[in-house]
Amino acid sequence: MQSINQTLRRIPVWAIYLLGALPAPWLFYLGLTGGLGVEPIEALEHRYGELALQLLIAGLAVTPLRRHVGLNLMKFRRAIGVLTFVYVALHLLVWLVLDVQLPSQIWADILKRPYITVGMTAFLLLLPLALTSNNWSVRRLGLRWRKLHRLVYAAALLGAMHYLLLAKGFQIEPLAYLAAIIALLALRLPIPNLSFRSNRADSA
Repeated sequence: MQSINQTLRRIPVWAIYLLGALPAPWLFYLGLTGGLGVEPIEALEHRYGELALQLLIAGLAVTPLRRHVGLNLMKFRRAIGVLTFVYVALHLLVWLVLDVQLPSQIWADILKRPYITVGMTAFLLLLPLALTSNNWSVRRLGLRWRKLHRLVYAAALLGAMHYLLLAKGFQIEPLAYLAAIIALLALRLPIPNLSFRSNRADSA
């Protein structure tokens, strides 16, 4: 694992931004040229949202991978977080600009459709995280920065619920995303120290 970590340290962060951003214009191009099927707007909206969820999961996996496996991806966590927000914003923009379009209908959908309400809540939770994903904010907020960025846990759960509520009928894929997020959050829970109890039992 040490050799893998040494190799990862040589990869520049800008390469992660570049690779992560490439699907966005490519998918948009496919939508314009008929490569996303008969309903390109719906397909584009779905693909951007799915990429956002995948990046959310990747970002949540960084800490457990370091803690339990020894794989250190901390260098790239901020880039993954920024890319996550980019795809969430693109997902939202496709819905706002290309799908619904009418401002009155947008507000009505947010209020009446639970999956949209949940999705917008997740977006609002991610917004301050995106705005403070810079070195100045880290220095300015200090310990509060770490506490603020724990909002990603709730946003990830809401994002998975948004996908689950959006799905028509029983589908494995949204359940798999939700299960992955729950598992990654569970891995963050502190492991109880059983040695103290066992010592007490032995002495008794």
